[in-house]
Amino acid sequence: MGDSLITVVAIFLAAILMFVFPLMSLAERTDDISQLAVQTATTEFVDNVRTTGKMTLDDYEKYLSDISATGNSFDIEILIQQLDENPGKKTTQAEATKIGENLYYNIYTTQVLEELDSKGRITLKEGDLVTVTAKNTNQTISQMLRNFFYMISGNDSYQIAGQHTGVVAVNGSTSN
Repeated sequence: MGDSLITVVAIFLAAILMFVFPLMSLAERTDDISQLAVQTATTEFVDNVRTTGKMTLDDYEKYLSDISATGNSFDIEILIQQLDENPGKKTTQAEATKIGENLYYNIYTTQVLEELDSKGRITLKEGDLVTVTAKNTNQTISQMLRNFFYMISGNDSYQIAGQHTGVVAVNGSTSN
């Protein structure tokens, strides 16, 4: 009886070593590749907005297509901080300098999407800040296996994410 129990345990351990750990390794590698693809797409999207001074609906849809190609679903957060320069002037003798502070007004994801849907573009000016964050909302195979074997659970955990922030370098033109 003792020998057969040890044999069953040995077969079970061998099955885990031969199948489960390679599967976990492969799933982790797939998540790493997806992570790299999402980070690259996010960086390219923000850099395009930075260098052109505008965000268009076509650019946003291409970004969504690029990150969706990983086979995951994403929650995307966009934050645009528009620079509102204080136009006050102070004149002393022959020199005019700006006085006051520069303020940023925040435009969040829902407002950005509403403007993209209605106008098809958002025009930015030099000094505005653009932040885009994408986090996966589905559970990947790697997450499921890790939760099963390590008993890690949590609805707020994400495995794949990309974030990039940039300062707009040029004033966007209002012409198409």
